[in-house]
Amino acid sequence: MKLDELLALSATQLTDERELAMSQGLDAPVDIPRAHHIGKAGSLHLYSCEVLPGSKIIADVPITLLPGNEMEATEGYFLGWLHGSLIIQTFDHVGLTLEHCTLIPDTSGFLETGAARLSAMATQPDSFTLGPAERLAPWLHPAPNSETTAARDNIPTTVLTTIWGDDRAIRWTKLTTLIVDQVKKNKRILLVAPDHETIDTLTGTVARALKMAALPHRSLLCRYELPLSKEAATMPIHELGYEAQMYHFYAKANAKKIALRKKYDRFRELTPILAYKRDKQKDLNEVKLLEWRLLTQLSDWQGKIKGIDKILADYEALPIWKRMSMQFAGKNIDTLAEYRVIYEGKIHGLMKEVEIAQVRIKELIPEATIPKDLRPEYDELKEDIVRLGGTKKIREMLGAGEGTNRQAFAQNKRIMATTPGRILTDPLFRKVPYDLLIVDDAPRIPTPLLLATSGLIRERIILSGNTNDLLTEDAAASVRWPHAFLNTLLSIAAQPTSAVS
Repeated sequence: MKLDELLALSATQLTDERELAMSQGLDAPVDIPRAHHIGKAGSLHLYSCEVLPGSKIIADVPITLLPGNEMEATEGYFLGWLHGSLIIQTFDHVGLTLEHCTLIPDTSGFLETGAARLSAMATQPDSFTLGPAERLAPWLHPAPNSETTAARDNIPTTVLTTIWGDDRAIRWTKLTTLIVDQVKKNKRILLVAPDHETIDTLTGTVARALKMAALPHRSLLCRYELPLSKEAATMPIHELGYEAQMYHFYAKANAKKIALRKKYDRFRELTPILAYKRDKQKDLNEVKLLEWRLLTQLSDWQGKIKGIDKILADYEALPIWKRMSMQFAGKNIDTLAEYRVIYEGKIHGLMKEVEIAQVRIKELIPEATIPKDLRPEYDELKEDIVRLGGTKKIREMLGAGEGTNRQAFAQNKRIMATTPGRILTDPLFRKVPYDLLIVDDAPRIPTPLLLATSGLIRERIILSGNTNDLLTEDAAASVRWPHAFLNTLLSIAAQPTSAVS
């Protein structure tokens, strides 16, 4: 069977499997009695979920998590199992411990996306690199006639190589030796295994081999998605995760931008505070001015009362002409007493207004007082903002290239380790070609996943696996052929995973 026919057949089979998935309840919500947050890298989070026995879910299937703690739902992927608990990866943090939440797998969406990918490979071959994949077709769909068998046996080893063996350690020694050699030749390698436990362990083994060869494994090797384990083959693989590496890379590359954003955010934070203080200082100045005016008027009225008291005290000693002039002006003894009462009333009213003003001053002083270090900090920030062109210019600078370029970062990695399920549905892998494909435990991977993975390869495919999985041609075909797709994925997902270190 030709490659385009095999692709079309696999796409059709996945579409049929989608109906089967819905009938088998693989899209049904899964009740989670309890979930724990167990890890984080960048913007991704790992949760361990306790589930009821018999729950069925396929690795790398998109999921929606309903936390049940008044937080919004988040999306992610199912990665594997750990001691009977489901390990999921989410895009948001929804709490350290979750009680009675719900997990909704999208198995039908996973199969639909895979079918669309295979259909695109069949109908738009120019958008993919299908040369080595054509060499893979006889292995995926062997025919019983001698002509096809002979053609398959004569495939050049430079295009398709197989490494079979019962001992995984021996196989992996051969693979790591091959990988180190190809990395030295500056080849880009896609490293694939059927489940996340295997790919974690294989990633650690490759990292150790690169380190032994004096190669910078942290910059060469990348584990797509979050590793389930923190350590594998004595190597700390959590720091090799794609999200963790990308987060640290862009954090370092954008250190100046981060510092500028902190300054800008601090300036924006201080601006309304100082504006409020300025308004309160203005109010304080106005109230103090009012107080001064009231006290001035109070002093004037008190002076008038003192003058009346002095006149009354000296009245008997005044000459007759002085008394007559006072009476002529309407200031005899009786009227002076009346004036004194009026002046005392004025003073009493002014005292009340002064008391009100002084209470308001006491309220405004702490509101208008600027902390000793706040003004110099603001002045320094303002000077930097003005020097860089103002807030509008800084917003443009911060907005430029705000999003991280995941494709460019992936292309800079020489070795990308992942599972075929992520390659099938993740749009990133459609845009990033590789020179070599290395597949461990290849007989356990169904045909659609191998086809989708091989469509990214430009030069060579290396298949590795246990000899026991290749005892009979029929047994190998039953695993690889699409009619066993869902059952095969369910069996892979049911494999026990190692403990998270």
